[in-house]
Amino acid sequence: MKLDEKIALVLLIWNVIIFLIYGIDKFKARRRAWRIQEKILLILALTCGGFGAWLAGITFHHKTRKWYFKTVWFLGMVTTLVALYFIWR
Repeated sequence: MKLDEKIALVLLIWNVIIFLIYGIDKFKARRRAWRIQEKILLILALTCGGFGAWLAGITFHHKTRKWYFKTVWFLGMVTTLVALYFIWR
């Protein structure tokens, strides 16, 4: 496996992890349990995790009413696409 393929795989795994973290936070919200801080969720989404966070938001109906989450998800997707562009060019 080439280095660029490994990096792409790491980005995919990272987004799956973020998807799961958002799902866990939604589960905890329904149970009124301890929650993951919003700033942590935002940082995770911004660090090349926009696709996982966006998909989790759609799937779990989580944080979709907050404009700043949508903005950070978009920026996270852009950072992922830019990273992939520089990896694959």
